[in-house]
Amino acid sequence: MNGQIDASLRTRELTASITIAAPPEKVFGALSDVRRMPEWSPECVEVWVMPGRSAPGLFFIGFNRNGARRWATLCRVTKSEAPREFTFRVSVLGLPVALWGFRIYPVHGAAQGSAQVVQYWKDLRRGRRGRITDLLGQVGAGTSPAARVLTNRLGMTATLYQLKRSLEGSS
Repeated sequence: MNGQIDASLRTRELTASITIAAPPEKVFGALSDVRRMPEWSPECVEVWVMPGRSAPGLFFIGFNRNGARRWATLCRVTKSEAPREFTFRVSVLGLPVALWGFRIYPVHGAAQGSAQVVQYWKDLRRGRRGRITDLLGQVGAGTSPAARVLTNRLGMTATLYQLKRSLEGSS
């Protein structure tokens, strides 16, 4: 099967969640400041926000790393609904890659004043253009589509854990 996986068998969506002892407004404020993503993400190392727009519609460049490999992505905020949801669409060389987002829910009961944060990823690589994007991912980031799913699953868990530590003030 020459290292390819059947596109119909690909994992196209992932979610991960965590409860954070911080109000939804504080969580949303942190997540919607995309310049802070390198504090939490194991892959994103820098973010440049492009001037002239506010969210939604804000563009930013995410600089990423995987070992010695480095690459950049163009991102556009597609939804910014405080304090409930924040999403952005990722592309490379004009080709769609993924939709990343965070949904934030207030926690009631004993953990009142906390937030349940659900991070999600949707793979947008489809058809002929998607195969080109897959190839760019293998060359640039060093990850096949199957490896990207595992990388994202681990990265989402790490991101949410680091976000929790940051917002709860743990060291």
